[in-house]
Amino acid sequence: METFSHKPVMLAECIEALAVKPDGVYADLTLGRAGHSREIVRRLTTGRLYGVDRDETAIIEAGELLREFGEKVELLRCDFRDAADELRSRGVSGLDGVLMDLGVSSPQLDDASRGFSYMADAPLDMRMDRSAALSAAEVVNEWPQEELIRILRDYGEERYAARIAAAIVAARPIERTLELADVIRGAMPAAARREAQHPAKRSFQAIRIAVNDELGALEAALGSIWELLRPGGRLAVMSFHSLEDRIVKNFMQEKAKGCICPPDFPVCVCGRKPELKLITKKPVTAGEAELKENSRARSAKLRAAEKIV
Repeated sequence: METFSHKPVMLAECIEALAVKPDGVYADLTLGRAGHSREIVRRLTTGRLYGVDRDETAIIEAGELLREFGEKVELLRCDFRDAADELRSRGVSGLDGVLMDLGVSSPQLDDASRGFSYMADAPLDMRMDRSAALSAAEVVNEWPQEELIRILRDYGEERYAARIAAAIVAARPIERTLELADVIRGAMPAAARREAQHPAKRSFQAIRIAVNDELGALEAALGSIWELLRPGGRLAVMSFHSLEDRIVKNFMQEKAKGCICPPDFPVCVCGRKPELKLITKKPVTAGEAELKENSRARSAKLRAAEKIV
């Protein structure tokens, strides 16, 4: 086990957004290398932290890194869409704070064998939960061309989605990451291949999101974990993709709405009250100092809210 050196993105901003109480109960739904969790639990006296991740490797490594905190920490291996049910099954009736740090974790990216990277050769995998049935190999080699176009366009915001999908289908079977990256690069116009961003970045992102159903899981997790938050509890979500951020933004804005009666009604008849107040009116982004040290922070957006009722 290596020494603790992982630098989580916007650590100070996340901790501030959660407003950690020493006796509170908290859940980190994206445990990863436990960088955020470690700072939460350090602020607890009689409180408790639940760390959630669907990646078995993350659970094992985080368990070692958090061992010193003993019974203040409990780790759960599950998809965060199921976290609320898992917590209730352990007798948790309310939470004072929830953190979600979305997307692929640094350890997953850094482990070339996981197949997330377009810069290192590995079998096509991209599963956050390696026990899951669906892998990138199945998406790339078995999904219909029209479905590939859809995920590349919608999840990767790839303007050459149709060309890339056609090239993938023509090159099947594709078994390895660098092979796929070459197919993607070859399908793009010369000008696009010369852009600063790697030609395969958007496509790999799109395939990864599809393999792990990341957007569906996010929508389900937000709705279910919200029910476990106590009044005054904080929800902090950090996203790295515009589609994720839009889901979080829409969720929070919907919960922040009060009366929805037509404007010409003289009095409110709907009785709707806001369920939250926004802690961040606009998403918080990383400062220049952090961006110089950690390029992965560049696309991060943090939104936070406090539950009212």
